[in-house]
Amino acid sequence: MQEKTYVLLGANRKPYRSSTPGSLGGHRRSRIYGELDCTSALRTIARGGYVNNRVFFRDEVIAIAAGYRPCAVCLPEKYRSWKSAQ
Repeated sequence: MQEKTYVLLGANRKPYRSSTPGSLGGHRRSRIYGELDCTSALRTIARGGYVNNRVFFRDEVIAIAAGYRPCAVCLPEKYRSWKSAQ
């Protein structure tokens, strides 16, 4: 049986293979990261959008290092902190 691999985005914004799935999803064009069950992302995916620009991260540290910001919908507190720091 072959082990499943996942493609995640690293801090250097380059994809790499991992045996562990990502814990966060993101959108490559808008550079936003959020929870995998984010209602906003799932709604957009259901309408047929977002999928071609979808990326996944191992954790929040890597998402931030790659230059992504928190989603205002599923991570409102983290988004407010990010926004106030801008």
